[in-house]
Amino acid sequence: MSPVFPMLTVLTMFYYMCLRRRARTAARGEMMNSHRTVVSNSRASPLNAEVVQYAKEVVDFSSHYGSENSMSYTMWNLAGVPNVFPSSGDFTQTAVFRTYGTWWDQCPSASLPFKRTPPNFQSHDYVELAFEQQVYPIAVHILETYHPGAVIRILACSANPYSPNPSAEVRWEILWSEKPTKVNASQARQFKPCIKQINFPTNLIRLEVNSSLLDYYTELDAVVLHGTKDKPVLSLKTSLIDMNDLEDDDYEEKDSCGIDNLNKKFSSAALREGPNNGYFDKLPYELIQLIVNHLTLPDLCRLAQTCKLLNQHCCDPLQYIHLNLQPYWAKLNDTSLEFLQARCTLVQWLNLSWTGNRGFISVSGFSRLVQRLYALNYLAVISLNETCLEVISEMCPNLQELNLSSCDKLPPQAFNHIAKLCSLKRLVLYRTKIEQTALLSILNFCSELQHLSLGSCVMIEDYDVIASMIGAKCKKLKALDLWRCKNILRNGIAELASGSTGCFAKLARQLPNLQKLFLTANRSVCDTDIQELASNCTRLRQLDILGTRMVSPASLRKLLESCKDLSLLDVSFCSQIDNRAVLELNASFPKVFIKKSFTQ
Repeated sequence: MSPVFPMLTVLTMFYYMCLRRRARTAARGEMMNSHRTVVSNSRASPLNAEVVQYAKEVVDFSSHYGSENSMSYTMWNLAGVPNVFPSSGDFTQTAVFRTYGTWWDQCPSASLPFKRTPPNFQSHDYVELAFEQQVYPIAVHILETYHPGAVIRILACSANPYSPNPSAEVRWEILWSEKPTKVNASQARQFKPCIKQINFPTNLIRLEVNSSLLDYYTELDAVVLHGTKDKPVLSLKTSLIDMNDLEDDDYEEKDSCGIDNLNKKFSSAALREGPNNGYFDKLPYELIQLIVNHLTLPDLCRLAQTCKLLNQHCCDPLQYIHLNLQPYWAKLNDTSLEFLQARCTLVQWLNLSWTGNRGFISVSGFSRLVQRLYALNYLAVISLNETCLEVISEMCPNLQELNLSSCDKLPPQAFNHIAKLCSLKRLVLYRTKIEQTALLSILNFCSELQHLSLGSCVMIEDYDVIASMIGAKCKKLKALDLWRCKNILRNGIAELASGSTGCFAKLARQLPNLQKLFLTANRSVCDTDIQELASNCTRLRQLDILGTRMVSPASLRKLLESCKDLSLLDVSFCSQIDNRAVLELNASFPKVFIKKSFTQ
């Protein structure tokens, strides 16, 4: 046979593989990456007119820079038509998340990262927006007015938040995703990612963001949803074969496939058991455990279905000491938790952040899981009720860290149960409805607290009383977050510093090891306070005096000369600190990131 024929056969097979891949990609409506060669041309026909609408309501979100009883810098600014765009700069009428960069991960109060987090899950915050009409989305435009580039995922939900009869089955589909990338310009832009086509109409859009590469806070003004009432016809334009089309399926699809295995009844009896397991029989049990320990949760689910030996390793409770379920929030339900129960007897760190919304996880399902977690040290949740918190307090007596950030649906009386957790060292109550009586009870019984976050807790009436109790009971406290508390006065700060009078000056003298201090929008900070910090708090690393009017460049220079470890200084909207002063300080102290925002 001529050698040409085998070559032709190989080329034919290669071409066939390319066509198969092309067909699969087209069937999925894949349009999310710019390097794909399949391009959507789903233009609306006259009979299927395009609907353009702004968000009607902000349904849910993880954090925001503003206060709960204000509109400045809050997520609620995303509802309706643009307030600022196309202007660029720092405006209070925009939506701003609470953090940016890596500063919050570098401070002493930061939690350790979870093990076994999939490398491609990099979302830090989210916001969910409801629109008036359900449409098949053909475009999502995001109006970014300051430091763009934080949005890394856009999702659509099949549930209609305005329907009187909630759907029993809720689906989330990723319209577009991308790894965090740094956008060098801080100017306003209209972000128009190329989204994929989905097979259901939606009026609920979710944005997920990662601000770790940004130099300052990102600001969003509005979100525009383009769509059609009827499902558009997908038109394909194919060009030359792209080698990228031969890659594996996208991360999200692979992971969702693996997580789906948690929702199915699976018996190890169906697995084969051969006469031997090859080289695996020669490896120590501990070594196989170490190898398996590098797998993500979906990969564990897949590997457990290969043979009985690997099923045994994948179901070993030692593999689930760190259990991070946050990346799989869209798929997790009661069946998933039931499947995991037998494996979770040794869980010490459990992250359920972002999970359980819209009834995916019931009270009974959550309670059955928690009843097995006797060794639990860390727990993060977002969607639970009073019964769940009561179960936690009774079944997890050794709990040391509890993160209830943005659990804004918990009733005030539910927080009384936390006082039973006397071993707590870290407690995050950001954006919760805890009241003063419950918090005083917690502080009285939880004397081991080292990190306490009370940011945006608007139900607390008198922070001076809280500060007095903290000063008297929490002698081991290392970090205290009083973000957006507006009623703490000089007496309260003096109590925190174990002094009598003097406000921030006395605070600086009493806390020489202070490393992070955010005095955002505090109009009473003056040169005297900055000089006291320079003289007494030489270990200071991060300082935010945004919005102060009585601080001069001279006092800041003295501070920078004294605090050699200082890495972040925010002087935005400080009336005495102009751009020229910032440039001069930057030139003298190049290792310090001096932040000053602007408005156009």
